[in-house]
Parts: sequence; structure tokens; C-alpha cells
Amino acid sequence: MMKQMLVVLLTVAVGAASVLAGPTQAIQEHGKAMLRDAEEMVMHGGMGDGGAILHHCAEVTKHATAILGVLPKGDQHGQAAAPFLQEAITHCKRVADMGDKVDPGASLNPATKARAAAREAMKHLSAMKDSGA
Repeated sequence: MMKQMLVVLLTVAVGAASVLAGPTQAIQEHGKAMLRDAEEMVMHGGMGDGGAILHHCAEVTKHATAILGVLPKGDQHGQAAAPFLQEAITHCKRVADMGDKVDPGASLNPATKARAAAREAMKHLSAMKDSGA
């Protein structure tokens, strides 16, 4: 009986620890993917591939939105990152509104701004990880 109780308590404790680590790990994974897509978005823009700009900007938006959904409310670094994530989403919305038929040079400007916002957000999100949040 005591052994079973110990197993249950251990299972609950381990489960609670993974739940606490979950949001920070998810934030870091989405953040890395967001940066990768932001870099590829601008790289493809420099090569004149409007469809790729649009695709990668949609991915940046997806990852930024996911991060915003799991940011801890009380974490100062996470809250500092939020406006930059919103900014990246806003610039990517401009790219989406232009579509893939527009001259890639026209969509490259908001794409570059979205990448800058994503980079700045990641500075704050990385500090969140470093602080042990």
C-alpha cells in the first residue's frame, strides 16, 4: 500500500514538473521556429520569391500567436516580448494583404520589419529562459 502511494505521489510530482516546464519549452521551440522562418522569409524575398515570403510570413504569424497564447502573465521578459510578437504579426498581415502576386520587393519591406520584431522578441524570450522562469 505504501509503495503504491509513493508511486502515485512520484507520478503526480513528475507530471507537475513537466507541466511547469511545458510553456517555457514550448515558447523556446516556437521562438526558434519563428526566427528560422523569419530569416528564410527575408532570404527568399531577396531572391524575388513572393510565394515563399508569403508562406514564411504565415509561419512567423503562427509561431508568434502560439507564443502569445502560452506566455506567463507574471513574467516580465515574456510581457516585454509581447509587443514585438504583435508587431511581427502586424507586419506579416501586411504581407498577407499584398498577396504573392505583388512585386517581392514591395513585400520585402514589411517582411524585414517582421523579422526585426521577431528577433527583438526572442531577445526577451531568451532572457525569460535564462532567468529560470
